[in-house]
Amino acid sequence: MSETGRIILVGAGPGDPDLLTLRALRALEGAEVVVHDGLVSGEILDLANPQARRISVAKRRARHTLPQEAIGELLVREARAGRIVVRLKGGDPFIFGRGGEEVAAAQAAGIPVEVVPGISSALGGAAAAAMPLTHRDHASVVSFVAGQCKGLSEQNWAGLAGKGRTLVIFMGVATSAAIAEKLMHDGLAPDTPVAVLERATLPDMRVLRSLLADLPGLVEREGVQSPALIVVGDVAQLGASQIAEMERVN
Repeated sequence: MSETGRIILVGAGPGDPDLLTLRALRALEGAEVVVHDGLVSGEILDLANPQARRISVAKRRARHTLPQEAIGELLVREARAGRIVVRLKGGDPFIFGRGGEEVAAAQAAGIPVEVVPGISSALGGAAAAAMPLTHRDHASVVSFVAGQCKGLSEQNWAGLAGKGRTLVIFMGVATSAAIAEKLMHDGLAPDTPVAVLERATLPDMRVLRSLLADLPGLVEREGVQSPALIVVGDVAQLGASQIAEMERVN
């Protein structure tokens, strides 16, 4: 046990253990307590110090093991006891990971805190699908939004998707019908390409493509399950074969 405890927020990446950063691996190896999300795989957890105590704070839609405030209190309590606490999060801690709230809790308590970035699931998933989120012929702007949050219908998404733009939606499977309706209501064409990236970077990853108007139908037909990302825009049509052909022509 350390004389002075500390908290390290670690991004576990999009799923594939090989996509952990070296810094993340070193933090896991030195951890005395690992507080982890439900999306973090057993393979990644097994890379942690075997003597480390594991605490799951898994969140699921409408069902949280611990509320966010209690997670912050847990991290502070363990660090105050002199332990090195790794807070392990899927993707990157600062992309829809509530990492900012946990850093604030540590700082308010006077606990040293460090953030180890991870590969965001949006970037990792798109790369695994050979789907560039920006492309000189298709998109020069990328936006990330959460599809599962309060007041979704009241949010202003105008200008986030359309010509020359890519929209990546996290946590949007359960609200795919509302998302499609919202985007079309805001003026996006029903035939805008969309793609669903399910279990990105993992061996059973699926890349499903359709059009915006069919997004809820696609999710239902294919039985899409979280974790999954929704990509909206012309780049959703792209994959390895299309990219190779475009590069050959250009």
